[in-house]
Amino acid sequence: MIEDHVTVAGSPTIVDRGHSTRLRGPRWRLHVVTGMLIAVGLSGCATRPGPETLNPVAAGPASNRSVTVLAATNRSLTTATPPAFGDGRGSLSYEQFTLQETASASGDLTGASNRARVNDPSRDFVTTGRRELDEASFEQAVARMRATNDMAVVFVHGYNYSYQEAVFRLAQLSASADTFAVPILFSWPSQADFRGYVTDRDSTTYARDDLVQLLTVLTRSRSRGRVAVLGHSMGGWLVMEALRQLRLQGRNDVIARLQVGLAAPDIDIDVFHRQVSVIGPLSPPLTVLVSKDDRALAVSSRLAGGKPRLGLADANDPRIQEVARQNGVQIIDISTLPSTDPFNHNRFVAFAARYSASARRHESGDGVRQAGVFLFDATGRILSAPFEQAARVMVQSP
Repeated sequence: MIEDHVTVAGSPTIVDRGHSTRLRGPRWRLHVVTGMLIAVGLSGCATRPGPETLNPVAAGPASNRSVTVLAATNRSLTTATPPAFGDGRGSLSYEQFTLQETASASGDLTGASNRARVNDPSRDFVTTGRRELDEASFEQAVARMRATNDMAVVFVHGYNYSYQEAVFRLAQLSASADTFAVPILFSWPSQADFRGYVTDRDSTTYARDDLVQLLTVLTRSRSRGRVAVLGHSMGGWLVMEALRQLRLQGRNDVIARLQVGLAAPDIDIDVFHRQVSVIGPLSPPLTVLVSKDDRALAVSSRLAGGKPRLGLADANDPRIQEVARQNGVQIIDISTLPSTDPFNHNRFVAFAARYSASARRHESGDGVRQAGVFLFDATGRILSAPFEQAARVMVQSP
């Protein structure tokens, strides 16, 4: 099962009223126990796919749908035979994967019966093709795939992901959304270990320059199409830091081509204020998916000394509505969507599927291109101001 924000290795430093302290005694033991309980829950959900799942096998029936995924990673290769991308920090490498859906795969990823599939997307796919690329051939592959659809989507995964889990997750998102956008993975060197929270946070900082490089490569083509960027959880922090760096470097040309979304972002709200103040308003607006019952982010908040995380925001909170208004940000509360993981942290998978279906039916409304606070209802509609009235409409929806 893929999940993040379960504990912090070692004794974390927290900030309390301006003083740096160490968690000690009962408080520290409480955090350790919390992390252990969550870890047990994770280990009991599914066997995590190993790197061998990316080794190509014979294709199944021609009727089974295939998905092509491009990947850029700054993970380094392991010394295993055959080599695989692990948790070491390296330079940018590129690959192309062909993944075919299994017979058990289906588009519905929202019911309780599909919990295992959502949390282990490798159940839905087998790898039938894999090819190493250099930067030039990567750009050519992107251009070739964008010839039929100008939109490219970059997925930046969160904490506690392996390379293969990220590849399968993007394939799942692409298939469930049923769009023709070009799916591109940016995989930073996560340890894929629940004890590696601090190391993973450092690795996102290490990866910032490489994400900037990838976005620069993708937006320098002659295509006028957008490049959508989706950062999940800790990946949201990495996306925001890359945007901030691009703005400080004066790369407004790159930012102008981007359409950015953050799903359950693990970002301190005060830090987010500073980031958006540098980045400035985006067009279309920066979109943030939040759930006030996200248990994974609740643990992250406690480990950060009670500092609130952006992805845990309550959209009814006037302060959050003010954040949206002041910074031209679109905040969408997806708490009403059914959760397929015990931490309510992977709702963005269901959102991608339901919103795409709604958009194809032209039911999403004009609000999706406006800043503000919105509710996403169970039918795939985005409801907006006044927020309280929208909430009443949502309750009455079938």
